[in-house]
Amino acid sequence: MTASHSQTEALFRGETEAGKLDHVIRAVDVHKVFRMGDSETRALAGVSLDVRRGEYLSIMGPSGSGKSTFFNMVGGLDKPTSGKVYIDQVDIAQLDPYELAWLRCRKVGYIFQTFNLIQVMSCIENVTLPMAFAGMDSEEARDKGLDILQRVGLGDRALHKPAEMSGGQQQRVAIARALANSPDILLADEPTGNLDLKTGEEIINLFSRLRDELGVTVITATHDLKMLKTSDRIVWIEDGLITRVSTPEEMQIEIGEVGGH
Repeated sequence: MTASHSQTEALFRGETEAGKLDHVIRAVDVHKVFRMGDSETRALAGVSLDVRRGEYLSIMGPSGSGKSTFFNMVGGLDKPTSGKVYIDQVDIAQLDPYELAWLRCRKVGYIFQTFNLIQVMSCIENVTLPMAFAGMDSEEARDKGLDILQRVGLGDRALHKPAEMSGGQQQRVAIARALANSPDILLADEPTGNLDLKTGEEIINLFSRLRDELGVTVITATHDLKMLKTSDRIVWIEDGLITRVSTPEEMQIEIGEVGGH
């Protein structure tokens, strides 16, 4: 039976308040198998991970390691073959289509490597579009959109279209759009992959500042080693398994030991 908007919101809010949760995401023995005809590919082979509320987490691994698959699991974009993924203690595999749509619209903000902006829309229109889907009044949405654009350093670019902006500016618009409905979680897939070094560092620092200012949980799937210094933890995935979890301090010690030899 499809839940109403208020019932869905109460489901997540109730679990959060009842449990006073430290963890916003819990993945428990997550497996994912892709089948095509008689062949199958095991993308995840039993991944378990708790993500703390307000944490900045980076997921790293070579191409084909399973990091993007895991990223899709924790964002509710795909379902495990077996195992569980919980957001605020809610098993998201049990949500109906309406509840999943609510989750993706309000609980999680998505940022993609290719920006995925609507080219015929202005900056402010791109940012306020998710608010319209959430049913927000247009005037309220515009005021909130302008405030978010100011926060990401684009207050003077509200009426520009993506083609009139640099790659870094477009990525900031994408970040602002992800923040539109005040999500608890920001998921960023290779957010610096299409940016130059200087612009990439600016985006990394922006994520860190947003985490500190808004208390949002930031999870990135990345190859960018610059991302690691601002992360609270780095999760390494290989062959569908978490092989280690490090802090930036532990990584510096490892790098120092290698350098000493």
